[in-house]
Amino acid sequence: MAVTPVMAQEIGATPTFADITLSAGFTPDPYRVRVTAGGTIDAARSRGGSCVGKIASAPDVRLTYSADSMPLNFKIVSGEDTTLVVNGPDGRWYCDDDSGGGHNPLFRLNNPASGVYEIWVGTYGDSPVSATVEITEIN
Repeated sequence: MAVTPVMAQEIGATPTFADITLSAGFTPDPYRVRVTAGGTIDAARSRGGSCVGKIASAPDVRLTYSADSMPLNFKIVSGEDTTLVVNGPDGRWYCDDDSGGGHNPLFRLNNPASGVYEIWVGTYGDSPVSATVEITEIN
């Protein structure tokens, strides 16, 4: 689901955990990046809409992606309740909470655009938690 622009996140800032480049058909799939989720910014206050959780100002992961006809999925896997905020190459913002099952967020783009995707992983508490960002073309 798309929402209005974020004002508190630093678009283009150096990502905290990974700056990666993938092309459609990439391997391994899923591509995984371990992160520490959380931050001091209330996504609901800064984003509104369906965005929730506490996120950092800089993205956790930046993906530069060359698209083809494959879908693109962003999933967060953690033993804690996490949230997902993604800024797409078209400037649109996407948020999810629990679509990946349990407390794991998942966002799917059926026809992703080529370009830069910035990814923030949020938490509900004040303490950071371990999480894994999974980027996959597999349904």
